[in-house]
Amino acid sequence: MRKIVVSAVNFNEAGALATLKECLEYLSSELSHRYEIIALVNNTSLFDNANIKFLAFPLSKKSWLFRLYYEYVYFHKFSKELKPYLWFSLHDMTPRVQAQIRAVYVLNPSPFYKLSCKDIYLDFKFALFNLFYGSLYAINIKKNHFVVVQQDCLKRQFKQLTGARNIIVAHPGVVLKQSKMVSEVKNTFFYPAFPRVFKNFEVIGNAVAELVKMGVRDFQVIFTISGKENAYARYIYNSYKHLDQIKFIGAQSRDRIYEFYQQASCVIFPSKLETWGLPISEAKLFSKPILLADLPYAHETLGGYDKAKFFSPDDSGSLAQEMKGVLDQTIVFQRTEPKVISAPFAKDWKGLFDILLSETKAIDSINPAKDQGSV
Repeated sequence: MRKIVVSAVNFNEAGALATLKECLEYLSSELSHRYEIIALVNNTSLFDNANIKFLAFPLSKKSWLFRLYYEYVYFHKFSKELKPYLWFSLHDMTPRVQAQIRAVYVLNPSPFYKLSCKDIYLDFKFALFNLFYGSLYAINIKKNHFVVVQQDCLKRQFKQLTGARNIIVAHPGVVLKQSKMVSEVKNTFFYPAFPRVFKNFEVIGNAVAELVKMGVRDFQVIFTISGKENAYARYIYNSYKHLDQIKFIGAQSRDRIYEFYQQASCVIFPSKLETWGLPISEAKLFSKPILLADLPYAHETLGGYDKAKFFSPDDSGSLAQEMKGVLDQTIVFQRTEPKVISAPFAKDWKGLFDILLSETKAIDSINPAKDQGSV
């Protein structure tokens, strides 16, 4: 059997891990009868997919030196032993490997974020990503048959940054898993996100403070952070812990997240930077009203919907007014339509792998350069 290698040795949390799991679920259920599936992961205990061979590389998260060693040294030798048909690197960097088809999935949009001094202070690691990830992207990028991004707006930015042409826009397929049914809790806002500086918890905290000043107190906002995760989380917790309306519940299991969606009166998503914005799609699956940042990624992720309202991600006053509108049921939602995206485009994992495994006939410029940007 031909082999598909999915490399994701740095994924062990949040949205990136969810994307990996969705990918592996599709491969396990739909392609494992035709291909041998090999997944290179950080921690095998996070997965239970049938018909997939898992190989663990826990040192990848310990140090960037290990990560670079795997991507540019070890995987080259490893790929020659495996002889894969498709090597699909699911985390941004293009490794030095041998395969009939090579593809990289871009999930880290950090080079496209405008840093502030506060961001650098609160998350120095992210600041480094912002400054140097563009250069890492460029290494080997033209050796890929395909570069995969989740949004059309990111495709344009990535093409400008790297010069890559063979870019597929692939929307992640979000499937609602069966979960315990719970009742809605009146006047509850929900923001599920890991604490990163671009997640913009501040705009919600400031909006809550403004509502309290206006005398609006009968509501709650649920954050899936505890305040202990990192410096940014501590900053958010210390800044808004005095507000009784904000509940810091910490990270939750997927099943519990689904329960909180059901309980919520409204989902808020103010993030300033995303490759997709999974909570937007999940809120739609639960038919929840959504208040979201008026940014290109959010419009594309939302697609067609009739229970959404956009606000400036820097304007807490505007958000406070929209939240008040939800509470007193006077808000007027905006009806949106899905964005038309030019080919090559995949609307789900099936569509993406149909392109990746089509003997590269589905796209122009299929032959990767052999003499540019290589290691």
